[in-house]
Amino acid sequence: MAILIPDSRRATAPRPNHLSASLHLSTSLVAFAVWCWTGFCFGPAPVLADDPPDTAAPPLLNELFADRIAPLLQDRCLGCHNARDEQGGVSLETLQQAIACGAIDPDMPRNSLILDVIHSQAGQPPSMPKQGPPLDPQEVQWLRAWIAGGAPWPDSVRLQRPAMADRSWWSLQPLQPSTRIEFSSQELQRLKENDRQAWLRDPLDRHILRQLLDHDLWPNPPADRRTWLRRVYYDLIGLPPAPAEVQHFVNDQRPDAYERVVDRLLGSPRYGEKWGRHWMDVIRFGESTGYERNVIIDDLWPLRDYIIAAFNDDKPYATMVREHLAGDVLAPEDPQSVIATALLVCGPYDNVGNQDAVQAAQIRANTIDEMLRTVADAFLGMTIGCARCHDHKFDPISQEDYYGLAAVLAGVQHGRRTVATPQQKAARDARLKPLLAEKRTLEAEVAAVRARVEGRIAERADALAADWQRPAVSRAGTEERFAPTLCRWVRFTCLRRDDSPARAGFQIDEFEVWSAGTNSRNVALASAGAKASGASRSIEDFPGAYGPQLAIDGRFGERFIAAGDDLTIELPAALTIDRVVFSSARDEPPEIQARFPIPAEYRIEVSLDGETWSLVASGHDRLPANDAHRHDRLFGLAITPDETGRLEELNQQIRRLERQIAQIPPLPTVWVGTRDATAARGPFHVFVGGSPQRLGRTVVPRSPAFLEGTTPGFTIDDLEGTEGKRRLALANWIVDRHNPLTPRVWANRLWHYHFGVGLVPTTSDFGRLGQPPSHPALLDWLALELLNHGWRIKPLHRRIVLSQTYRQSSRYRPEAAQVDADAKWMWRWRPRRLSAEEYRDTILQVAGALRLEMGGPGYRLYRYLQDNVATYIPLDEHPPTTFRRAVYHQNARAARVDLLTEFDQPDCAFSAPRRTATTSPLQALTSLNHPFMVDMAQRLAARVALEAGEDQPEQIRLAFAYCFGRAPSAEEAAECLDLLDSYSLPSLCRVLLNSSELLFVF
Repeated sequence: MAILIPDSRRATAPRPNHLSASLHLSTSLVAFAVWCWTGFCFGPAPVLADDPPDTAAPPLLNELFADRIAPLLQDRCLGCHNARDEQGGVSLETLQQAIACGAIDPDMPRNSLILDVIHSQAGQPPSMPKQGPPLDPQEVQWLRAWIAGGAPWPDSVRLQRPAMADRSWWSLQPLQPSTRIEFSSQELQRLKENDRQAWLRDPLDRHILRQLLDHDLWPNPPADRRTWLRRVYYDLIGLPPAPAEVQHFVNDQRPDAYERVVDRLLGSPRYGEKWGRHWMDVIRFGESTGYERNVIIDDLWPLRDYIIAAFNDDKPYATMVREHLAGDVLAPEDPQSVIATALLVCGPYDNVGNQDAVQAAQIRANTIDEMLRTVADAFLGMTIGCARCHDHKFDPISQEDYYGLAAVLAGVQHGRRTVATPQQKAARDARLKPLLAEKRTLEAEVAAVRARVEGRIAERADALAADWQRPAVSRAGTEERFAPTLCRWVRFTCLRRDDSPARAGFQIDEFEVWSAGTNSRNVALASAGAKASGASRSIEDFPGAYGPQLAIDGRFGERFIAAGDDLTIELPAALTIDRVVFSSARDEPPEIQARFPIPAEYRIEVSLDGETWSLVASGHDRLPANDAHRHDRLFGLAITPDETGRLEELNQQIRRLERQIAQIPPLPTVWVGTRDATAARGPFHVFVGGSPQRLGRTVVPRSPAFLEGTTPGFTIDDLEGTEGKRRLALANWIVDRHNPLTPRVWANRLWHYHFGVGLVPTTSDFGRLGQPPSHPALLDWLALELLNHGWRIKPLHRRIVLSQTYRQSSRYRPEAAQVDADAKWMWRWRPRRLSAEEYRDTILQVAGALRLEMGGPGYRLYRYLQDNVATYIPLDEHPPTTFRRAVYHQNARAARVDLLTEFDQPDCAFSAPRRTATTSPLQALTSLNHPFMVDMAQRLAARVALEAGEDQPEQIRLAFAYCFGRAPSAEEAAECLDLLDSYSLPSLCRVLLNSSELLFVF
């Protein structure tokens, strides 16, 4: 039947076509007829009587390919399925390639794999295309019809991958200075006179007001002083104001009252704790390795302290970036500068280890990718990870860009480094060097004594070894004969084993004691009543080793005897014996026997009463088992008693010095990463499809090309000894004044944390997959302000929180919400819930329990258990040592901490530039019933009772002042009195700590 397909897309906009051969593209509607069997577009079309009897494709099918199929394959398929990438082993550049991989089968259209993957299967969405929405039904129909018609595709036509996105995107353009924003008198009539003057005073507010008026909106009136004060306290330091601070500000009528508050908060140490937590979210700071083992990293906390101090000191952001990426290069003697580089390695780290070279290479590639994504997301707001397998589909980032940057970080390894000041090093050296010098003197005397003995050995070796007549001890079995002796106990002592590299002790698999006479038999059998005991290492020392009793069971088991230990056999009765046989691996082949240690020296003693022992045999006259053993035996024979005594005295003094040296604390180490010169040497390649096993083109460390023309780039061709130079070059490129991304991204983060949503809502994605800015001119103005203040952010904070935009009330206006429900145009200040850390800190402060100690190792709200992997068990009871701010909690990846986790503290396995704020029943249950909350309610009650005594109205007033910074209304006071009469003051405090007014900022 005939199928007519109108050119609906051509009617709206021309579709670009990038064919390597010139094709005629019809500008009219494309109509074609394809004969098919009933209900299907598969199989050869039946030939009508008037059809030409040749196999040439109908002209309409050729036109369909040129106009529809070729652009469709290029736009939706060729990005991944091309001759260079061939993802899934599929390339669609030519018909021959498409047929070879099975994607298209002109002879059996039903077998064409492309038709399978673009259709829904069992209710599941189509598996292809991976990027973007599924093909629409019209596009599917075109493909079906074209393949059913024989898939005509001229041999001269090779499809090309869609060109990489160009650099015209807004975020890649230079920063634009703002022009003066004008308003008509008619527009300003909507504002009261006082508001009008205030809103026109600052460029920030003028930008906001312009957009409001353009969207037929106007701003909310200012918030009252209590509301603004609580808001700015939480935004700048993450804690509520004390009741006295609220009252002081409300009564402060000085014209600079607001400015005084802001300056005091920006100068508070609490500011760095609050804003440092924001930055740690972005850089995925976590104090465990993640992955399967997820063990604690106990020495990463200095990075947290560096970040807090950097914010408190208003360190220029450009300096922070340089130190984060190359602090060890900029100032290798400055511990803080070195510590800053821990940003690169504070993310999850797969330290399970793998002997498989392929898997190890993949893990290493994943590690570099994780670091590179963090750098690009945090500093540039670009999702560069998309270019790991292929050129970025949406942003102008090529695979060469990705792997050029990967080469910059190729020498960075996870690990620890000694980080100490010159003063710390000098102080330690002052204690250590005298001890080391004395130790070297003693060791020199030991060497002199040993040299004298060695000289005698060289002169008299043959004479010293004259007594060595018998064969060496054998692992397969050694027999020791002696004169018949009456005894009940036999003791075998291993004095020294050979130098076998195997386990530490001599191994016995069977120990036999033979009776004298013609009917000689093994009397050391457990089955005959013999007992074995020993002072050798316990089974716990050697898991899997057998106990002493199994050395006399008549079977060849295993038993360890360490040098200097003994094995004692108690016979069932006194018997006359004349030989002992022992072996370590009697029935094993020689290659297995060689793994087991044997005694180099031993003695065999007997006793009738178990108290008095007589020597009956020893191994002193046996040949040494090897050359090393021979030398040790000769040394023992050549040394004099005086020399033996002196050596023992010297060795005791050396051991004393070693103990003193061990007591000197080592220089501190920090998890800042190590530098691998070999890995940094290259060569570096593009990984085809992201696989380290498929090496593509060679690359060198360099900056990406997407800012060429605006920001000077770098290329480092010399790969020898340039690891640090590369990172410094990258840092300098990121903070170059001509780089438009870095100041835009950082200014947008500040706005996001003050207003809840950034001017660019996707704060770490300024590419085409992110959202464009709501106020592009304002964003550039903020970025330029940041640069003009030398990258210092406190002036920008001050500008924002003192603006009329920030001062607005959060009052909801239905008529404004109909136009702008999300307050995108800033007609009000968006209320927000406290973060998990702010909530916990607030509870502690309100209860009078918050401890403000700064820095140092963090505390844990979980019990940490480590075997091969780590286990984190939440604590129900929180001791006072945990009453510090939440920023000092040792955040382990995937470690659940009830209060923090329930209130959406992000898992630090990933960067969290934007936090979610969920609402769940578990939050209410946790905040009401968790032992920590119950304890804090009792502490708040005790605090209130201490100040108010038994005066219930005063108790209520104080509780409201601590929790909300205000007095209760008459209705609230009455309800609280009823609650106090029915329950207790701690119950009232639990209710207040669970209120929305405490949990939200308005």
